[in-house]
Amino acid sequence: MALALSPPIEPQLARTGRELPLGEQWSYEPKLDGFRAIAFVDGGRLVLQSRGSKPLQRYFPELGFPAGGYVLDGEIVIDDHSDPARPGQDFGALQQRIHPAASRIELLSVRTPARYVAFDLLALGEESLIPLPFARRRAALERLAAELGLSATPCTRDPDATADWLRDGEGVVAKDLGASYSPGRRRGMVKVKRVRTIDAVVAGWRPGKEAGTVGSLILGLYDETGELRIVGHSSGLGAREKRELVARLAPYETGERGRGDPSRWQGDRELEWIALRPALVVEVSFDHASDGRIRHGTRILRWREDKPPAECRVEQMRS
Repeated sequence: MALALSPPIEPQLARTGRELPLGEQWSYEPKLDGFRAIAFVDGGRLVLQSRGSKPLQRYFPELGFPAGGYVLDGEIVIDDHSDPARPGQDFGALQQRIHPAASRIELLSVRTPARYVAFDLLALGEESLIPLPFARRRAALERLAAELGLSATPCTRDPDATADWLRDGEGVVAKDLGASYSPGRRRGMVKVKRVRTIDAVVAGWRPGKEAGTVGSLILGLYDETGELRIVGHSSGLGAREKRELVARLAPYETGERGRGDPSRWQGDRELEWIALRPALVVEVSFDHASDGRIRHGTRILRWREDKPPAECRVEQMRS
């Protein structure tokens, strides 16, 4: 069977919104925390293409797709079962799958199996569905999923039904029911991320690119044993604040240097930072965390002079 589409295809992207768009033209799905992937199934042959057009199938040998002729847009996820009351995805486990050793990949495919969740159907056999409105593509996806046993994201047209996704999940993706698929464009889709806040101890700071400035604050939380654990770093400091913070933080410096990057998703950055006495507390917002670490999107909301550092505990990350 000849497919109407062939790799690579740029995935349609979502623009970021603070609130859900409302109206009869919108449908809503939970935002997943995984690897975006377009699946090309041609007979028994599979090509899994990443958002950046790289092949992914060697990293996920356990993923199986029923034979046929179709092209799906979706996400590869690994389920997180650590809290049965709040099911989600384990992005940290997913990242470990991108490994050069086939033996390691095979082991992890059994230990932490991934699954593919579809949220759009781009082609069916020799017919491209890209020009069709999303409402028709979604209906076709649901029929194909029922026929072949594929996993598809939940979908609702009721904005009130998204409350759990915004409170406990990664957020919501809203899709314009009348919009065609737009490869590589932020059109017809809006993502509203779940934003969380914590009070964290300022455990240190990393110098900025410009001399005499603070690049970022190193954030810590106390665990059950009373040890201060590094959970991430701040971002988005203004130019003036970067300069002024050097003097503000100086009285708290211990003379030691911290080693190890506070975020393993920033592996190309300088690892050394200047340690501080655990006396300062900031409230920060963030939208992604995995394995007890903040991944990105961290922003300082305010300094908490009223908050004892000892009360900044890891339990906040689980709320």
